[in-house]
Amino acid sequence: MVGCFDCQCVKTECKHPGGVIQLIVILEWKWKVISMEFITSFSWKASQHDSIMAIVDKLTKVVHFIPVKSTFSTSDVAHVFIKDVVILHGVPKKIVSNRDVNFTSRFWKELFIGLGTNLAFSAYYHPQKDGHT
Repeated sequence: MVGCFDCQCVKTECKHPGGVIQLIVILEWKWKVISMEFITSFSWKASQHDSIMAIVDKLTKVVHFIPVKSTFSTSDVAHVFIKDVVILHGVPKKIVSNRDVNFTSRFWKELFIGLGTNLAFSAYYHPQKDGHT
């Protein structure tokens, strides 16, 4: 026994207080929120694919492993994504990626160009980009 009963009853708590509860987001449908990861630096010949693009559905955890080359441009990656994922599952609402912001923004632009959608970005102070608003 470590101590008397009275000492154990009045002993202060040693743990840190709990933080704010973070709610878990419940996804609505499969292939609407996906994760895009790139596994690189395989030691294959230059003529072969030396990287793998892994597309993971966040709800079902189903994965598409797509061979790509590390020399692929953003438009090449977008075309491979359309050919292997969008045709099967549709356009996702959210893509979580381990790439930097520049790649992600170029990827979204190339994805919508590949889908035939014209993006007209407007600034906060100049929202009249389309001539109507």
